[in-house]
Amino acid sequence: MAEQLRLGFIGLGLMGKPMAGHLLAAGFPLSVHNRSGAAVAELVAAGAVEAASPVEVAAAADLVFTCLPDSPDVQQVVLGPRGILEGGHRGLIVVDHSTILPATARKLAEALGARGLHFLDAPVSGGQLGAQKGTLTIMVGGDAAALETARPALESYSSSITHIGDAGAGQVAKCCNQIMVAAQMAAMAELLIFARKAGVDPRKVVQAIRAGAAQCWTLDNKPERLFARNRQPGFKATMQAKDLGIVMQTAAELSMPLPATTVTTQLYDEMLELGMGDLDNSALVGVLEKMASVDLLN
Repeated sequence: MAEQLRLGFIGLGLMGKPMAGHLLAAGFPLSVHNRSGAAVAELVAAGAVEAASPVEVAAAADLVFTCLPDSPDVQQVVLGPRGILEGGHRGLIVVDHSTILPATARKLAEALGARGLHFLDAPVSGGQLGAQKGTLTIMVGGDAAALETARPALESYSSSITHIGDAGAGQVAKCCNQIMVAAQMAAMAELLIFARKAGVDPRKVVQAIRAGAAQCWTLDNKPERLFARNRQPGFKATMQAKDLGIVMQTAAELSMPLPATTVTTQLYDEMLELGMGDLDNSALVGVLEKMASVDLLN
């Protein structure tokens, strides 16, 4: 299958570069494009072909992957001048791994579908570490047959691929994922600072509670980094805040209140205002430190 599909990848950031690397390691012919050249050069050295624009990527591929910061970026790359639609041919499959508005995903699917192209909204969960290890979770909206064509490539960097439903459904699932992730980060921040403020060792608290009903991915993976004074990103707080904005905008479109997520969103907004946006999303603990006037490790 690797030799039968010509692939393209646009967006080679913290997530996209290792994902593209897995495609190369799996033996897929791959063309790549990115705004900055360092990642392109690294992948070209590993066997990829550089493309000067999204239109060139689309013209040379059967399957194009995008992994970009936000909805406007994806719209520009797909529908803008010298974009994917301009270079795409009938039957081309575009797999978007960005986290964008469900409404934007549906718009892009409609625009590409009108020209005989397929669009799969396929956001991922697992962060930079999951991308590096090839263990991402992928939630997909769009045509099921197109997903089956893309599946062998997707399997090179994922441990779970779920077809959620029609266009936009993958992004709805990602909204749900981010509701839970942000809630876990906020709860962890509160419990760590609560323990410290009460004069109890938060390390021992984590050791105790993650063996019981409080066990979750966040407690399994994040506290040790925080205890080691490592707040550098696997997933930046700016991106977490952006994703929560997507959640809240979509909830408003649905006329649905999200009371807990509203508070979590406010905490992340405060984190950005404090200049912590480039830190890991688990560094939300810094907001609680300031609120409680206590340092996690002192």
